[in-house]
Amino acid sequence: MTQVLPKLLTFNEFIEWYPNDGKRYELHKGVIVEMPPPTGSHEKVVGFIAHKLTVEFDRLNLPYTIPKTALIQTPSAESAYSPDVLLLNLDNLNKEPLFQKQSTVSQAASVPLVIEVVSTNWRDDYYNKLRDYEEMGILEYWIADYAALGARKFIGNPKQPTIFVCELVDGEYQMIAFQGSTAISSPTFPQLNLTAQQIFNAAN
Repeated sequence: MTQVLPKLLTFNEFIEWYPNDGKRYELHKGVIVEMPPPTGSHEKVVGFIAHKLTVEFDRLNLPYTIPKTALIQTPSAESAYSPDVLLLNLDNLNKEPLFQKQSTVSQAASVPLVIEVVSTNWRDDYYNKLRDYEEMGILEYWIADYAALGARKFIGNPKQPTIFVCELVDGEYQMIAFQGSTAISSPTFPQLNLTAQQIFNAAN
């Protein structure tokens, strides 16, 4: 739901406005957007992915964490996103001027991996966030379309649940689709033992 406000907001104005009402908001090119309430299936998928990644980075003893809530500020500072799963590099957070007070990161070095679990506002994940995460230089971005909500040009006709792993190569995302029992190939976690179908099953 887009909030009707008299003018476009800066990031600082957005942070000052942000209410403590239990809802999630993002800033999209200066416009406040209320995120739709997640379904139970959506939350189960988010929790499953976060658990699998946590087990893996803990096994590898990597300095990572997955916060409950945090924002990514885009390079233009006109947008701020609250990803479904945000992997943070603890070693870089002391270089983030907004993290301590505003739980916000703006440097690609702080974000080894970001994941959006697709819901009804799927265009944001496939277009806007892909473009902005790419511009920011985030090395790996997943689009987890477990309910097959995206456009047919992405997930086929008939539509099929799909996980896209977008790897930054020469400044551009290369999108690789994973469906069914195909093992997901993650540049950040090359030994990750996880299939697309396992993620889809988590929604049930």
